[in-house]
Amino acid sequence: MFQNRKESPKKNGLPNKKELPKYIIAALIITLVINIVISLISQSNHKQIDYSEFLTMVNNKQVESVEIYSDKLVITPKSDEDASAINKKLYYTGNLDYPQLVDKLYNADVKFTTPVKNTQSPIIGFILSWIIPFAIFYMLGNWFMKSLSNKIGGGGGGFMSVGKSNAKVYVEKTTGVSFKDVAGQEEAKESLKEIVDFLHKPERYTKIGAKLPKGALLVGPPGTGKTLLAKAVAGEAKVPFFSLSGSGFVEMFVGVGASRVRDLFAQAEKQAPCIIFIDEIDAIGKSREGNISGNDEREQTLNQLLAEMDGFDSSKGVVILAATNRPEVLDKALLRPGRFDRRVIVDKPDLKGRENILKVHSKNIIMDESVNLKEIALATAGAVGADLANMVNEAALRAVRMGRDTVRQDDLFEAVETVIAGKEKKDRVMTENEKSLVAFHEVGHALASALQKKTQPVHKITIVPRTMGALGYTMQMPEEEKYLMSKDELLEQIVVLLAGRAAEDLVFNEITTGASNDIERATSIARQMVTMYGMSEKFGMIGLESIQNRYLDGRPVRNCSDEISAEVDREVMNIINESYEKAKNLLKANMEALGKISSHLIFKETIMGDEFMKILNSIQIDEPVNV
Repeated sequence: MFQNRKESPKKNGLPNKKELPKYIIAALIITLVINIVISLISQSNHKQIDYSEFLTMVNNKQVESVEIYSDKLVITPKSDEDASAINKKLYYTGNLDYPQLVDKLYNADVKFTTPVKNTQSPIIGFILSWIIPFAIFYMLGNWFMKSLSNKIGGGGGGFMSVGKSNAKVYVEKTTGVSFKDVAGQEEAKESLKEIVDFLHKPERYTKIGAKLPKGALLVGPPGTGKTLLAKAVAGEAKVPFFSLSGSGFVEMFVGVGASRVRDLFAQAEKQAPCIIFIDEIDAIGKSREGNISGNDEREQTLNQLLAEMDGFDSSKGVVILAATNRPEVLDKALLRPGRFDRRVIVDKPDLKGRENILKVHSKNIIMDESVNLKEIALATAGAVGADLANMVNEAALRAVRMGRDTVRQDDLFEAVETVIAGKEKKDRVMTENEKSLVAFHEVGHALASALQKKTQPVHKITIVPRTMGALGYTMQMPEEEKYLMSKDELLEQIVVLLAGRAAEDLVFNEITTGASNDIERATSIARQMVTMYGMSEKFGMIGLESIQNRYLDGRPVRNCSDEISAEVDREVMNIINESYEKAKNLLKANMEALGKISSHLIFKETIMGDEFMKILNSIQIDEPVNV
């Protein structure tokens, strides 16, 4: 069961004990002020006059009514009909017990009365004038402060609790996730299992003199399962688990973030042993280097976090987990041992990891017996856990659309293509010339792959347009997972990418915009060969570029002068031009295969790898085929 362990400032809509006196005092002051104002307004409308002046007014028929009390007379003069009751002026004078007063008033047509003495209890009067107004202002003040705190303080906690921590606390196995639900990250799980085991059985480690690590930083690309791992820790630890985002510390008020950090660690020490998880810690942990302003909210929050991590005793069993995909922007003081003792890399899974992730996400999906998840894992190199989960779900949705009760292999492959290239655009109709051009382009890729020795086998060729802009594509699937690429393999990969444009040039003697993505990818590989891999004879093993934001976009940053950069551009152009000429030569020597396979593709629109190889093997070719 999910529990929120924040200090609840209200119960049944009422303030807590600390805030109660403030509300009572405020309500009393408002009630007193209102009563005084009403009394002053009442007195300002009454004016004392002489008894003789009163008699003159009666004689001149200027009196509308008179209220006769034992000690005074309250006179209401005649006034304009448009005058409001609030603005009407009243007069009063002493009661002289004038015997002919009643006759005089009667003859002057003046209304007169003697009010009945008020028999109302003083207690009821006190309640009406003090208790009820006090209760009304108390409730209005409570509602106003609550709504104001929701707007400024981020929800519950009252206006005075803006600086309170808003961490969610999970207790026991409330997350519903355990280490069994996390696949493809065995090394990361091993590091975190040790922390969980230390919390459960500290005597095993303290006996030998070992200390509990203060913190662990989970680092990796988006979608690899950093937050899922943290939830698994919550499910396994069976201790209070404080979970919040780095952005939850930062508010518009300077000092609020630091106050929340103090409150978070104060709560954690009371609940020890426990775990604190800060997601997206880069929101508050950015480097202070080069920051001119020394008093901004983020820096104060970071300084307080550093102080708290140094101040608490790890023997109490408080462990800090944090996650980020931008470790390069974090402050060096935050990363040093003694604060985050471990850096747990949560990287993209390998072949076995992807297969295990597919098994985890498909355990509740009804799969056909013919499904081979290893083939899907081979076809999804570079995919992270979130991608694979999405693919399995897309396959299940497709099976339902097709009216089937089980998910088949073709559903999974179609889901892979949907995530990579988008859905098929069945309403896009290409002209015969465009269709023919796309077919020769894609077969050019496939032939270049088949006619070289170190390329990946062709799995599928299609000229069906996709929603992400592709008019067709050639899908290759490796036979095994590879972690290293040789120079020859990279050059052959560039040749395959440029073979589509080469086929257009050879067959139609024209070039189109269809090769834009191929050119971009080929240029990127060639530039990395020159600047990062040391595969250029001209520059040798010199690092001319480095990767920035490795776990996000991986954008390269130049580390050389403008003169060297210009030479790098020329070297990249040479690699591209040589690879393009090689692609043209391969296709020129096998024009028969190019034409025959392209005609077959135009007719069927989609052909699989085994069908492609069958046609190719039936034709005399000049290069060895990569089977």
